[in-house]
Amino acid sequence: MYVGLAWHFWNTRWRGRAPAGVQQAGLRGWERAAILVPLGLHGWLLYQGVLGKELRFGFAQALSVMMFIGVALYWVESLFYSLEGMQPLVLPLAAVAAPLPALFPGLALSGAHAQATEFKLHLALAMIAYGLFVIALLHATLMAAAERQLHRRGAIAFPNLPPLLTLETLLFRMIGAAFVFLTLTLITGIAFSEELFGRALRFEHKTVFAVLSWLTFAWLLAGRWRYGWRGRTALRWTLSGFVMLLFAYVGSRFVLEVLLGRS
Repeated sequence: MYVGLAWHFWNTRWRGRAPAGVQQAGLRGWERAAILVPLGLHGWLLYQGVLGKELRFGFAQALSVMMFIGVALYWVESLFYSLEGMQPLVLPLAAVAAPLPALFPGLALSGAHAQATEFKLHLALAMIAYGLFVIALLHATLMAAAERQLHRRGAIAFPNLPPLLTLETLLFRMIGAAFVFLTLTLITGIAFSEELFGRALRFEHKTVFAVLSWLTFAWLLAGRWRYGWRGRTALRWTLSGFVMLLFAYVGSRFVLEVLLGRS
């Protein structure tokens, strides 16, 4: 269903002109309702697979939750802003991520720490931060496409993209919100680590990449405030911070579960 909708939006938003009234009003009623159907099924599958009989999590679950939150955030955001052109980006990624937990079941988390409120809060905050950064990265991608159009002569490849200034405003709002949740994720991670292991920070690759990602996005927001960074500069810093954030958990779990065959 995600793929079918992505194909529909690719044909109506990117390849050709949007149907009458779409560019001004955003999603039509049936399109908005249609997105909710796979989104609801996706959420139900995640609940059954992650929170069913036991708490189970791994890189596949992280990617699936990340894209579920990403699509949900896009749907809510589209109620207030016209985001034509975002759909062909976010929906295919969700289509790839949704079945991954069935192929890679992840690690069953047991013990007292898995049931601790601090751990569940930390996990929830991290996934919300991931989802917000996914949407921010897609906003940056659309910004790059819109900026390229401004310097291109002749026919416009993507006639229904939102205005560049709108994309830029939304991008930094998303990055700002994601940065807040990433900060809360690090704070709860420090508190949880101190309670479980007796020390605030464990010096390992996840900690290093998470802190580097936090510093990257902090520098980007500071550069935006102090120097007015935008366009390709914002895209490069957003991509760099997101890649480091992926390595903080998703990348390491992928190496352990798939390449090394460990849990």
